[in-house]
Amino acid sequence: MKRVLVLQHLSADGPAHLAAWLQREGIAFDVFDTQAGHAYPARIDAYRALAVLGGEMSANDDLPSLRQAEALILQAIDRSVPVIGHCLGGQLMARALGASVQASPAPEIGWQSMQVLDVPQARAWFGDDAAPTVFQWHFEAFGLPAGAQLLASSPACPHQAFALGPHLAMQFHVELDAAKLATWSASRDPHYLALQSSCATVQSGPAMRVQAAAALPAQQRLAERLYRRWLSAAG
Repeated sequence: MKRVLVLQHLSADGPAHLAAWLQREGIAFDVFDTQAGHAYPARIDAYRALAVLGGEMSANDDLPSLRQAEALILQAIDRSVPVIGHCLGGQLMARALGASVQASPAPEIGWQSMQVLDVPQARAWFGDDAAPTVFQWHFEAFGLPAGAQLLASSPACPHQAFALGPHLAMQFHVELDAAKLATWSASRDPHYLALQSSCATVQSGPAMRVQAAAALPAQQRLAERLYRRWLSAAG
């Protein structure tokens, strides 16, 4: 059976819980980390599904690897190979499909609640929880491509997730695991530290870690639901 392709943009932003779930399910996958010098494949043909991870760069940056990721996204969509995008990955999906990526109405960092729309497609992806808490770390957000179905929203970011057939773009990080949370919540980036006291949608590191006791297991259950549905369309 064909393998799953995972595109990684930064060495510190790996597949985490996605990799753990794929391994547990016995699903073979390849990870290409462009920061580590891995060249992304030129073609999607050898793969049954595509996952695109996050990164601290803007989707609009003039980086060859971002444009290569968009080319693979379009190939996958054209061939009905299911695509799932996490944060930057979701933004790259939107860009590839002709939508804009711009500054979010407010940054979101840490555990934030969002509202799942009361439409059948949203419920099919997210289940019965109308207001799941998910982990965010973004300053920009995607527009909605033509033909896409908006699935979830929040006041700080009106487009939290969209689906286009079997393809799912998310503005949040369901791939988060305890190790990634520990690293990210210890960030000393001056911009992030300044926002902690001035923006209601930016959590401190200690607050993230306290809330994770309940929020991380719940999000990982949601992630597994999303990953199962994503791969259910794979050949």
